Amino acid sequence: MADLVPFDDRDGWIWFNGEFVPWREAKIHVLTHALHYGSCVFEGERCYNGKIFKSREHSQRLIDSARMLGFEVPYTVEELDAAKAATVAKMGFKDCYVRPLAWRGSEQMGVSAQRARIHVAIACWEWGAYYRDLKLTRAIYDRPAPNTAPVHAKAAGLYMICTLSKHAAEAKGFGDALMLDYRGYVAETTGANIFLVIDGALHTPLPDCFLNGITRQTVIAMAKERGIPVFERHILPEELRSAQEVFVTGTAAEITPVHAIDDLVYQTGPITRLLMDDFHRLTRG
Repeated sequence: MADLVPFDDRDGWIWFNGEFVPWREAKIHVLTHALHYGSCVFEGERCYNGKIFKSREHSQRLIDSARMLGFEVPYTVEELDAAKAATVAKMGFKDCYVRPLAWRGSEQMGVSAQRARIHVAIACWEWGAYYRDLKLTRAIYDRPAPNTAPVHAKAAGLYMICTLSKHAAEAKGFGDALMLDYRGYVAETTGANIFLVIDGALHTPLPDCFLNGITRQTVIAMAKERGIPVFERHILPEELRSAQEVFVTGTAAEITPVHAIDDLVYQTGPITRLLMDDFHRLTRG
């Protein structure tokens, strides 16, 4: 931990409610509603060679997520796209991670805060590979049912069970946790979608209670272009034994091979490598 650079003590700029403020001065009040009640939505995006990948799709999802939480982002997709690009340029990065977020402010305190101001900020920083030698274990929490939470929003509050599950997995020597859904089907990791290669075809969980990731959608499209069959369906945990290859996808994860899930061991096979190469050409070509 000695070499950890705190995120609140860095040089640079953060786009905050329409203007740039010095990184260290981008602060909120301790009684901000989002801090107490989770009324915050966010996005994770990657910039390759100065261009944010799928920027418009991410901006639209931020707006859609906010609406699921009952508030409106006070900027259009076009304004968000422009602000993100300006933030990357201001920081002088070519390759980086971009984090836009929107949240309820500190004007009201309590479960209800419909008159609280909606704030928006955008930060970016250089961030390499999210996973290394990825090995998974079963998560201590499951993804909730759609009638218990806004499961299709990229909402900060929904990630608490992900944090707890990832911490528990790391304590056991694993890189992340594989989460099941409320019915016992395979869902995702704490921060990425999952794919299984079974007899030359891709099988991936149906995203009916978790995010249909933008990178997930990209990989499905690339596979279909290659003529690789893709099956989006409910997957039972015991089917993990039938997979020859497993990989995860996400903005941070990109396409990362899974080397083990508890006692099951996998190799980085030809389909995973092919899609990794295709994704590299798509984003960096």
